[in-house]
Amino acid sequence: MALVSGTFDFGLTAAQEERAARLMAESVVIDLLFQGPVGYRSFTPAMEAEVEAFWTRTHDLGGTLTFARALPVRKALVGESPDFQTCWEGSGITAGNRQFVLDSPAAMAASFALHTAQFDRLPWLRKALCAEDLRRAKREGARVGFLTTQDTTGIARDVGILDVLHDYGVRLMGLTYNSQNYVGSGCTDRSDGGLTDFGLAFVRRMNELRMVVDTAHSGRRTTLDCCALSRAPVVATHTAARGVYAHDRGKSDEELRAIAATGGVIGVLAVPFFLAPGECVTIAAMLDPIDYIATLVGWRHVAIGTDWPLQLTKSALRRLDEHSRAIGFRPEHGIDSVVNLVCFDDYRDFPNIARGLVARGYSDEQVAGILGGNALRVFGEVWGG
Repeated sequence: MALVSGTFDFGLTAAQEERAARLMAESVVIDLLFQGPVGYRSFTPAMEAEVEAFWTRTHDLGGTLTFARALPVRKALVGESPDFQTCWEGSGITAGNRQFVLDSPAAMAASFALHTAQFDRLPWLRKALCAEDLRRAKREGARVGFLTTQDTTGIARDVGILDVLHDYGVRLMGLTYNSQNYVGSGCTDRSDGGLTDFGLAFVRRMNELRMVVDTAHSGRRTTLDCCALSRAPVVATHTAARGVYAHDRGKSDEELRAIAATGGVIGVLAVPFFLAPGECVTIAAMLDPIDYIATLVGWRHVAIGTDWPLQLTKSALRRLDEHSRAIGFRPEHGIDSVVNLVCFDDYRDFPNIARGLVARGYSDEQVAGILGGNALRVFGEVWGG
């Protein structure tokens, strides 16, 4: 099994270390944007060679990234990637999303098939459709995946697709990914047009189907429109606070307040170049927006949505920088895909988040809420159970 990057020195006492470990063990821990459970450390040389062979054969950048992300899953399904289970269990994460791809009908079918195979063939992993599914998994020592998507760009301009996705089991949807689409404006787009008429109908149908509205990659006006128009809590699954570090992927105070006013949560990400400038950004930088948002709108509206590290080889990560330009990022966004937070280099480093919350003085109730209880409350209100 691959080595993890280590334990961050928060200066905790032995009693505080024990408390952090207990809170991780007792809490329903939810990662709202879970790219793992494995990262580059879990790719064996043979797996890396498979990825490179695919690239050499196809020179299809997007296809190679998709192949690489899926490879640990496919290996796990045939018993050839024990890290897939070991990393998830070692992370302490109870529930993490499984991302649906909507770029095309073929991509949608392929992603649904891969996720269904995980739920059908991995006895320790279950599919969540309601909040009780997460609580039950915690009681029984299992892990849970819930189906989500980050973007709606690739689907037909037909609200009826939401009914199909709901039947598949999708329970949370990101409306835009950086750029303008039929639904609304994205967070890195130069325009800020808000929800379209179609977007309004889209959000209303999501409310009727009890699907969570996610504004993580949405622009300011689109986020505010969603919060004003949604009849259910709105979330930003993986973002940061622009009041801490001015980046397009962060949310303004106005947006953070609006999301909280709906009863929603803001998931703080672990992407170093979205959190702070410079090199060697540590996991402490992830705690700064947590503190900021908790002070601004209350700790009950703070959650975790790491979005990083990615389930890719180092060579694939280097190619991701080129791909980032095709999905709405520009040079000023500082994308450096091979860089992870210091002491969050692997999902087995996730307990450092609990340790950091203890170090920052949060109570047991607050730590449990931020680690997953707050997101679970939103799931219960929207999904039921």
